[in-house]
Amino acid sequence: MSEKNWREKEPSLEQVLDKYNGDINKFTVLKIDVDRRGFVYSDEAAKLVDPDKHHVEPSDYMTADGKKFAFPIGLTLRDGTTICGGPSLTTQNANREPYIIDAEDGKLYITDQGKKLEEVEFWEKPDFYDKVTSNGTPMWQIATARPQRITITPGVKCHFWDTPGEGCKFCALFAGHRLDDGEFRDGKYFQDVTETVAEALKQKGRYASFHMTSGSTLSGCEIFEDEVELYIKTLQAAGKAIHSDKFPTKLVASGFSKRQLTRLRDETGMTGYVTDLEVLNKELFSWICPGKSRLVGYEEWKHRLYDAVDVFGKGQVHCGIVGGVENAQPNGFADEDEALKVVLAEADEIASHGVSFSECVWNTLPKSYFAKQNTPTLDYFVRLALGLSGIRKKYGLSVYIDDYRRCGNHPNTDLARIEKW
Repeated sequence: MSEKNWREKEPSLEQVLDKYNGDINKFTVLKIDVDRRGFVYSDEAAKLVDPDKHHVEPSDYMTADGKKFAFPIGLTLRDGTTICGGPSLTTQNANREPYIIDAEDGKLYITDQGKKLEEVEFWEKPDFYDKVTSNGTPMWQIATARPQRITITPGVKCHFWDTPGEGCKFCALFAGHRLDDGEFRDGKYFQDVTETVAEALKQKGRYASFHMTSGSTLSGCEIFEDEVELYIKTLQAAGKAIHSDKFPTKLVASGFSKRQLTRLRDETGMTGYVTDLEVLNKELFSWICPGKSRLVGYEEWKHRLYDAVDVFGKGQVHCGIVGGVENAQPNGFADEDEALKVVLAEADEIASHGVSFSECVWNTLPKSYFAKQNTPTLDYFVRLALGLSGIRKKYGLSVYIDDYRRCGNHPNTDLARIEKW
């Protein structure tokens, strides 16, 4: 339920835009706030969804006028800024009302309290989405896409959740997926990957990079070894279709050891690596990410980021964080100024080792442990994005592997699109 009078307690979108005019463009600020508050579709907007044209997930639906219809997974603003979506972003547990995606005269708009703020478009469906592999597998089950990247998720479980209470408290992706299946693929699956990637690449000019991620798999001769094996086999399968020793890749994965990272570099075509430290504070990491803290530890996870720079190079390694989760209560920062000071100081230290940042906006989604928390103000998220962007520029770090074209989910990397190098 929405907190009463929240609009009176924090700076509005218009006030934040005025405050940071010239420092950050309005599209990025709006994107941050839509991510922060979430969004839903009006009945009129729902009528414009065309599954033959728009990128929708066949297994995801929303309801309008008592009928189910396919749910678009993303929106694009006029400047190319992207907003990721999905049924989970209905923000049924949010403390602020979500934005409304409404329609008028056949056009879509982001609206708030009946006011049209910006025109948006649905993402277009990839050409490969309705095809099947030679094994009869629908290709949409093998890969998905954002406007300029293809994504494969070979493992659908996160095993930090296997031990009760050890999943990351902000996470809603894996909260309902704790059973031990889905990670160990056979030859049929890897053949499907090769065929799906080959089919996707027939759509000329669509894809700028390849992306892969999964939940954490803890098993093997050392922690994450089976996860590494799965990525190697899947990346090799994709490489057969790409016909290149190296290709623009972002692997978002667990905190691998230097030996494991070297294997990935030497045995696959991947060029970029992201691992999620999640929150830039050791004490909060222990509380918010208890499984990661117990089995790897905050300092060791950082050390593995630094090892990754040795393996893949400066600017090719990113630290993923959930921006704003450092303010979760009762153990997080109650004061936004203090939180920002601590987080940016830690970010500066990490960046000095050649690690850049991929920061998501914390949204309190249903099924997560933090579902009923109150996220920070828009002003806080804008200051965090600007602060991380400044640190990245201070150390000359590129965001090539995770910029607005190759991901589109990170406000701080969106800011790099007009930089000169």
